[in-house]
Amino acid sequence: MRAKITYIATAAVLVFYFFLVGSRGLMLIRHGTLLTITFGVAVLILPVIGVWFLWKNTQFVRRANALAAELEAEGGLPVDDLARTPSGRIDRDAADAVFTKRREETEDAPDDWRAWFRLAVAYQDARDTPRARKAMQRAIALRASSQAAPSSPPPVSSPSGD
Repeated sequence: MRAKITYIATAAVLVFYFFLVGSRGLMLIRHGTLLTITFGVAVLILPVIGVWFLWKNTQFVRRANALAAELEAEGGLPVDDLARTPSGRIDRDAADAVFTKRREETEDAPDDWRAWFRLAVAYQDARDTPRARKAMQRAIALRASSQAAPSSPPPVSSPSGD
């Protein structure tokens, strides 16, 4: 819950910042000289990129949370029982041991979104955020493709129409 509140607060601050920057860009454009219009357009690009980035991250988080909820309902979420340092961080050796197991599971079932989800968690526990994100994106894509594919093939009719 703490992470969700932090994300919402950060997103709200960013939206406010985008509004402020955008309003300054519009003020520059309204000034009307070639230089201020050029700067105004350049300044307006920043909030556009920021809004796009925030939107893509929010979609990613929502999809990852949906997978986590589905996996939790199935009883397949990885248990967080890793050894921790006195400061509360996950012990690197414990994370590496779990990572090896998760990697082998994913190699055995490369088309299983559940294995990729658990691998993403293992990457995150091992403090490898870029690979964790890529693994989670793979899990999301596999889940989306499994939902798009029909669960059973449609009935085959004979060429004569019988």
